Formats: sequence, C-alpha cells, structure tokens
Amino acid sequence: MAAVPPGTRVRCNLCQVDIQGMAGGKDLVHFSQGAPASRAKLWARVCQFLRSDDQISRCINQDPSLRGQVQSSDYYAEPPAVELGAPNPGGPDSPGSPF
Repeated sequence: MAAVPPGTRVRCNLCQVDIQGMAGGKDLVHFSQGAPASRAKLWARVCQFLRSDDQISRCINQDPSLRGQVQSSDYYAEPPAVELGAPNPGGPDSPGSPF
C-alpha cells in the first residue's frame, strides 16, 4: 500500500487498526486499546503473524520502507518468571494451618 497522506486515516480491513498519515512519513497507528504507536510496533505485534496469502494481501502494513526499523521494545514483553518450588511457609500445606 502507498503511504497514507498526512492528515488522513486509513483502516486496515484485516485487523481494524487506523493508520494516520503524518508529515515526514512517521505514521501513527491507533490500536483499539492503548496509546498510538508506530507501524513497526504494529508489525511486531500483529502483521508478522499473518499466514495466508489472502491475509498478507489484505494487510496495509506490509511495506518495510513505510514501517521502519522494528525495535526490541516494539514486541510484547515476556512475562516475568514464576518461581515454582518450595511450598509457601505458613501456607495451606504448613503444619498447624487451619486450611
């Protein structure tokens, strides 16, 4: 897809985000939740996971020259590690617990 003209918005029929054209080519992506972001963030979180030729042809964020460089912060962060191991002292499995 060609660049979005500054001051206009284009909606992706596939994922339903709006891309707002900005002067200088740094378009803003308006997600359904959260703050506006870059096309690179949209790619990192959504567009890269398209599988079929039909999906790819309908995606308005396939041109690498328009989306720019994807940064590590554009991807979803990994969830924190959960320590599984010893039972919680004073928890339901401890001696004398009323549970």
